[in-house]
Amino acid sequence: MKAQPFFALLIESYFIALGVVIGGSIIGGLAAFLTGKPPITEVIKISNMIRIWAIIAAIGGTFDTLYSFEKGFLDGQTKDLFKQFILILSALGGAQTGAMLISWLTQEHISS
Repeated sequence: MKAQPFFALLIESYFIALGVVIGGSIIGGLAAFLTGKPPITEVIKISNMIRIWAIIAAIGGTFDTLYSFEKGFLDGQTKDLFKQFILILSALGGAQTGAMLISWLTQEHISS
């Protein structure tokens, strides 16, 4: 299996986190509608709750990341440590963008 270029991994982790937040929120809103709960309110709640899971899904689980951090600290390979940190920031940005888009679309933050 050939390793992906780092820039491709950055873009991929961003959009995976974005997709998990948006997709999970919309499907959760559908479930809220089917169970008689207010869908818009549930969509915004789900988008806030699912962000950490979107980041974990985007970076491919926690064990590979922890192994890379260990390798960076113990073996002195700061390049790998820096790459993992940037990947986590990219996933964090995707999850935050997804939550922000959901907030804008639902306009839950606007009080009447």
